[in-house]
Amino acid sequence: GGQEKVWLANTFFDTTLANAEAVGTTCINLPGSEADARAGFGGNINLQRLREELSRANVAGVVITATNNAGGGQPVSLANMMAASALCRAANVPLVLDGCRFAENAHFIRSREPGMADMSIVEIVQAMSPLFDMMTMSAKKDGLSNTGGWLALRDQYLAERLKGRLIMTEGFTTYGGMAGRDMAAIAVGLVEVTDPNYLEYRTGFVQYVVDKLQALGVPVLVPAGGHAVYLDASAMLPAVPRDQFPGHAVACALYLEGGLRSCEIGSLMFGAGAADSGRPELVRLAFPRRMYTRSHLEFAIEVCVRVHELCKAGAISGMEITHGAESPLRHFSAKLKPLASTYAPEHGRSDGQHAEGLHA
Repeated sequence: GGQEKVWLANTFFDTTLANAEAVGTTCINLPGSEADARAGFGGNINLQRLREELSRANVAGVVITATNNAGGGQPVSLANMMAASALCRAANVPLVLDGCRFAENAHFIRSREPGMADMSIVEIVQAMSPLFDMMTMSAKKDGLSNTGGWLALRDQYLAERLKGRLIMTEGFTTYGGMAGRDMAAIAVGLVEVTDPNYLEYRTGFVQYVVDKLQALGVPVLVPAGGHAVYLDASAMLPAVPRDQFPGHAVACALYLEGGLRSCEIGSLMFGAGAADSGRPELVRLAFPRRMYTRSHLEFAIEVCVRVHELCKAGAISGMEITHGAESPLRHFSAKLKPLASTYAPEHGRSDGQHAEGLHA
């Protein structure tokens, strides 16, 4: 990265975007088409736009996040990865896999992409890996660990340079700041996460919630992703302008109404540019692995329905930032308050100031 450099992605997530922009890099999202979404691969990178952008001399690299968290947890097809890899190698530009949910993405390739049903999850992951020059990984996701991760590189010279940085900032290369227990958990987790039974269970209960919410008329992003349900706050609060953060308003209502902790992915997270991008205001309900029972899911569905009814009744207003509007990654630390609201939760706290300070 650096000044005057450009990085491209199917969609940058918030922390990746903030770190790149902090060193002066320009980041450009190249989300896939409606046809990609209809085919079940809404996480694809736009290949035509990628070809056009790679013709410029200042592109430093390309990131594919799989699954595409900021894009609704949607997967990326193997065919799309192969085509993007070919374009990047022809342009001598490195292609990076943000592979936090690589196994869930492989599951969707196996279940949705033509010709892939007979391949195992491990075989699909092995087909994905040679297409990339680097990989970043948060092992809290598909490493099934509570911490840790890694950076993998093909460039040996760059790897040696980064090893020195690692030793200065995190720890020696054999552990990278992680405890032995955490490394053991990741070693086991990487085996378990490629078990098709686990992946069918993991994605199946997300699909169950999406199907139920659709049937009950709650606006929700489809097709379902692998790790989370994404409510469409733009459709839930169509009269609330984007600079009044409808996604965060819905997220606060979910917490006040039923204690559901969710995350706004929209104009609060991504700033003024998100309001002009045409992307929907989403609210992500990410499900912890191996924790919830069917009764938990039914309760979450009930809370979402109640909040949708409140939205339709005009009881949920937009919000304004009272502190931290200009902070980097402001959604982690900003404080907000409702502009006006008639909403008082039936079972939760009824003081209107409770929404102030809620973090997505």
